[in-house]
Amino acid sequence: MNTALEYLARDLHLADRDSLGLAFGHACVQRVRHLLEDADVIRCLDTLGDVVAGRADENQLTAARAEAARLANHHPGSKSIDGCGHAAVSASYAVAKALEGKGLQAASYAAYATVYAQGGAAAVAERESFDAEFGWQCDCLARLAAQSARPMPTASSSVAISSST
Repeated sequence: MNTALEYLARDLHLADRDSLGLAFGHACVQRVRHLLEDADVIRCLDTLGDVVAGRADENQLTAARAEAARLANHHPGSKSIDGCGHAAVSASYAVAKALEGKGLQAASYAAYATVYAQGGAAAVAERESFDAEFGWQCDCLARLAAQSARPMPTASSSVAISSST
């Protein structure tokens, strides 16, 4: 759906970079966090944030991944009278895909949730309704890829820098 993002992901070899896929999926889903209606889905998203930050392990990721998939597949829709149920369902699927490390799919669900929440079914039918979110997604992936390509300072280089001042 977001052709520019698909090309960028291919150029960056996103499919081969697990940590970048998780970080990108997390960033996209954070933008639709307010649309999530189930506290358990929010907990799954929080676990993803902990994984990205290095505060959670593979076992926690695996458990959250399974729980998010189960919750998304059994989402009842929204009880909201404003019709934003589709946005909540899409946001839940975005969490599940982000936890699977499928950043492009998470981005797609998150974009749909964003546009649906803003303008309903009519907005989803208009391609230009997605332009702002698609642009943000491309910028975000490029920024995260650049950050992940930078070497992190080591403890010894930090000591050397501080001792030279």
